[in-house]
Amino acid sequence: MLSEREVAAAIGSTAYGDGGDKLGTVEHFFVDDRTGKPTWAAVTTGVFGTRHSVVPAGNATWDDGRLHLPVSAEAVKTAPSVGGNHLDPGEEAELRRHYGLAEGRGTDLDEDGERSPDAVTPVAAAPLAGPTDTVTVPAAGAVPPPPAAGAAPAGGTDGAMTRSEEQLRVHTEQAVTRRVRLVKYVVTEEVQITVPIRREEIRLEEVPSDATGTATEDVPGESLVPEGASAGSGLPDEIVLHTERPVVSVEVVPTERVRLRAELVEGHETVTEQIQREQVVVDQDGTPRT
Repeated sequence: MLSEREVAAAIGSTAYGDGGDKLGTVEHFFVDDRTGKPTWAAVTTGVFGTRHSVVPAGNATWDDGRLHLPVSAEAVKTAPSVGGNHLDPGEEAELRRHYGLAEGRGTDLDEDGERSPDAVTPVAAAPLAGPTDTVTVPAAGAVPPPPAAGAAPAGGTDGAMTRSEEQLRVHTEQAVTRRVRLVKYVVTEEVQITVPIRREEIRLEEVPSDATGTATEDVPGESLVPEGASAGSGLPDEIVLHTERPVVSVEVVPTERVRLRAELVEGHETVTEQIQREQVVVDQDGTPRT
């Protein structure tokens, strides 16, 4: 028996027969109105997909993306033509006879062995595929009596449905944002430094002529007039004065070492996403279908 997810995945896929032959494309499924189980599958066949054949799906299997139906390709080609969106008991009985199925196999009979008037309804539902999924409640007069306490309802089901919803799961992964490398470049700036400078200045010093140690003694063979001084004055004509001036030079010296390392900083980011969930409602139809 196919699960709900397998039924949803099989719609639109290719169906294969018991011999591995390709049968056609699955158009939709017919589910039992009382049990909700898929009992028949509508398959489009032919070169252009214009023929619709109904194939028993009670023992269908879904494996590796392929739907396997326990029928031959020849049986599908010669199957009775069934139209409409609902299988009545007569059409279903004709299909069972064609495929050689036992009476009531894959269906749900009532206490008298008769098929319920609400035989089979097509379904193309998938989990979260539409706003609502419905389960058919039989009309008045066709509802079996309530079971005794502790007993399972007729048909082997408790009339419950499984409701599913999507859950948002978020994880993180590392991604490259940018690359960083060390690059040196030269910046020119002005620097001012104050340097002490010394210079010579001329100063006139007057000394008394009779001061001790100041008299000039005559030395034989030497002139009493200093070099560069005019005769008779005792003073030189000019004196060379000296001064200091700054001499600028530049040298490169290491100042500091710079290295690059990554630091992990934690932050928070809000993720917004839409999710879907199923809602279960009761579809009450007071007019029984024929």
